Amino acid sequence: MTAPAGRLHLSALRLAEFRSHRAMRLDLDGRPVVLFGPNGAGKTNVLEAVSLLSPGRGLRRAAPDELSRAPGTAGWKVAAGLVAPGGRHEIETWAAPGEARQLRIDGKPAAQTALARLCPLLWLTPAMDRLWTDAAEGRRRFLDRMTLSFLPEHGEAALAYDKAMRERNRLLREGVADPAWHAALEAQMARAGAAITVGRTRTVARLMQAQEGAATAFPAAALALTLPAGAETPADPAGLAAALAAGRRRDLAAGRTLAGPHRADLAAIWADRGMPAAQCSTGEQKALLLSLVLANARALAADAGAPPILLLDEVAAHLDTGRRAALYAEIVALGAQAFLTGTGPELFAGLGARAQGFAVTDSAGVSVLSEEPLP
Repeated sequence: MTAPAGRLHLSALRLAEFRSHRAMRLDLDGRPVVLFGPNGAGKTNVLEAVSLLSPGRGLRRAAPDELSRAPGTAGWKVAAGLVAPGGRHEIETWAAPGEARQLRIDGKPAAQTALARLCPLLWLTPAMDRLWTDAAEGRRRFLDRMTLSFLPEHGEAALAYDKAMRERNRLLREGVADPAWHAALEAQMARAGAAITVGRTRTVARLMQAQEGAATAFPAAALALTLPAGAETPADPAGLAAALAAGRRRDLAAGRTLAGPHRADLAAIWADRGMPAAQCSTGEQKALLLSLVLANARALAADAGAPPILLLDEVAAHLDTGRRAALYAEIVALGAQAFLTGTGPELFAGLGARAQGFAVTDSAGVSVLSEEPLP
């Protein structure tokens, strides 16, 4: 049982000196991939390696030097064969000690932003289980990754906005009030910030649409973008530039920029119950997160003809048997290549030949993988 020709999936994954993996190769056929074994064996490290096939610092937000298996090594490398609707590609990313991450696509140097178009990825990790109750920064990152899956240019807008805002904040901290300097930086922030807001707004609407009428065991979420009082953010460049200029005196006193898309938040309500996500149980909050990831995948499948690759770390945690079975059925129905981890194969009972299973064990601090059938 393999993926249809052209369906987005990894056909091979190779790791060298990456985290706990000295040298690892997986040959994959497009089915979901289940990695099971004891905690600390190196399952999440595989998912982290796959996450580096997208722009940014991966699902753990680690710096390049933190990814080497051991001090003194020559660095680390992740290589993958990718089957996409437009053809096959070879992706290599690596870093030598003390250097920035490098990327080659089909043997040619490339910018990380190219990965957003080539290999859309979505992920959930145990650290995100408290997304609805933790600080807004995590929810912005969650929304921005979904926005990036629909609009690859969103990453470039976010980088441009952050760069200009850091420079403006430096001027504010130093008490520099020169209107010419501020106006130039605010113009850059306004162009990029308006694009960020428009992209996020479109993504929220697309997710809401993708949830409508979906036959799923996971609850639908009513979503909204919110801002703190006084941090209003117009969605057009001229309006945002005017708001930033009007806030200079206040921002100088605070030493930072108090209005803009960096203050936005994602609000979610369990639609059927009218209950804010933050007030739901831990299991319900996890179900809402999975609902949004599945909606994102359905929308991308409808738009691009193929769902994204999913990384679901310890996904069975906080899900009862019925919801686990429903999740696996939805992944298979989507045709998505999902990488799932758990402590034992019994957590994935029922997948059987519909997925590839790999046992992950630790041998003297080095991860070892062996393919094993699932129940």
